[in-house]
Amino acid sequence: MGTYYIPRNYKGETRILVIFSVKSLITTVLGAIVGLLFYWVFSMLSFKKIAIILLVIWAVIGYCIGAFKIPTIVGLPVTKKIGGESISEIIIRYFKFRRNRKMYTYVNTKEEK
Repeated sequence: MGTYYIPRNYKGETRILVIFSVKSLITTVLGAIVGLLFYWVFSMLSFKKIAIILLVIWAVIGYCIGAFKIPTIVGLPVTKKIGGESISEIIIRYFKFRRNRKMYTYVNTKEEK
């Protein structure tokens, strides 16, 4: 008798606290770190309420970057190319493009008579 592979649904097993995947948790923490910088500055100026609001806003932005995907919208040609990809992958690809961008110069080598 042979052994058979039974497929298993792994979706949702990497979730932490139900809503956080590993990537969204990391980006939320990074957003909260940026928010802590604002919190530190505004708390020194005795604006604690504004500081806490900015901390929460940066944490939510971090969560959105890590968790959400770009929807495919038929009316917008840009989303046809990147639809279904996560926002973090698009941001990483953008910075790689900016870093590796090269300037090209084309020279016409034909001599005109």
